[in-house]
Amino acid sequence: FRGNDTIYTRKSFMDYLFNEQQIMVRDLARKIAQEKIKPVAAHYDETEEFAWPIMKILSDSDLFGVYIPEAYGGLGGGITEMCLVTEELSRACGGIALGFAGTGLGTFPILLYGSEEQKKKYLPDIAKGKRLAAFCITEAEAGSDAGSIKTNARKDGDHYILNGTKQWITNAGEAEVYTVIAMTDKTKGARGASAFIVEKGTKGMEFGLKEKKMGIRASATREVIFTDCKIPKENLISKEGMGFIVAMKTFDNSRPGVAAQAVGIAQGSLDVALEYARKRIQFGQPISSFQAIQHMLADMGTQIEAARALVFATARMVDAGIKDVAKDSAMSKLFAGDMAMKVTTDAVQILGGYGYMRDYPAEKYMRDAKITQIYEGTNQIQRNVIAAHLIKESLKASK
Repeated sequence: FRGNDTIYTRKSFMDYLFNEQQIMVRDLARKIAQEKIKPVAAHYDETEEFAWPIMKILSDSDLFGVYIPEAYGGLGGGITEMCLVTEELSRACGGIALGFAGTGLGTFPILLYGSEEQKKKYLPDIAKGKRLAAFCITEAEAGSDAGSIKTNARKDGDHYILNGTKQWITNAGEAEVYTVIAMTDKTKGARGASAFIVEKGTKGMEFGLKEKKMGIRASATREVIFTDCKIPKENLISKEGMGFIVAMKTFDNSRPGVAAQAVGIAQGSLDVALEYARKRIQFGQPISSFQAIQHMLADMGTQIEAARALVFATARMVDAGIKDVAKDSAMSKLFAGDMAMKVTTDAVQILGGYGYMRDYPAEKYMRDAKITQIYEGTNQIQRNVIAAHLIKESLKASK
């Protein structure tokens, strides 16, 4: 393909949408994923260890900084670059990829709403992979209903005192920087929530046991417990009452990343299904020669490309500075998550009995895919968001 006076000779028709630096970022992430992550994916899934050796490789490759401005030590890219890296890493292992993607989620509140002092203090180390990040919003009684948060922050002179428990936090216990949503004024409901930065090691901050999960087992998921946790007032992000807005805008930026993870997981499962179909002999010929299998593979490939196109269209909207992208982010997360579950299920079906065995990677892709329909807002919640925006747009157009 030719575009912007640059000739691209890649295999995917999507490549003409990316500039030279973005292709370099993607290819580097792909190389690391295929050479370093893929050979150890089953090990980390089995042991449920956090893949620190892989995080070191990502750090040394400067990939943690792809979406962080150059002024703060990053490479100056945006959501597009973040999605490119997330997809390629997830193609090898969705759980290991979360060390990178979960750090992005924890970083966005600082990147979007942090003061200049906060950005200078935290972003350079995150960009270099020296410190991972995590985002703390979910609680036992506040999942989809984020307005029911009970963790509270009380102003005490030059400090805030945090109390409460966050549940199912990605990167918890491994990350050094935590962005936390807590209530500063319960009487105001969602408008009484505020966002804070809490550093690992702060007195009064503890972690619960590491959760044992169905999938993404290489990702650390724990409770984060605050008991009279005292943090400086300078750790307040933006101002009091902005917490819910910070959270929602964070999700607008991060949901394309979840969608990219789903695309990567689906692509990885298609890779496995294609290789198996070419080699598996039945009735004297490879099963890839049977029309029933060909149609399944065709549908899987088409669905992946459709989701990928939506993901990067949304990522470009965010990078272009378009403010209201909530509907588009929700659509990309919804479509890609549902697609990943279907494609990975079909991959298991193509492998038949082998697909059900843990000796083969197909079942792992299926287990890893499920979470993309659940976290950062279930796909049912995404449908609520999308419908609300469509109705609003329809009413506006009819006036």
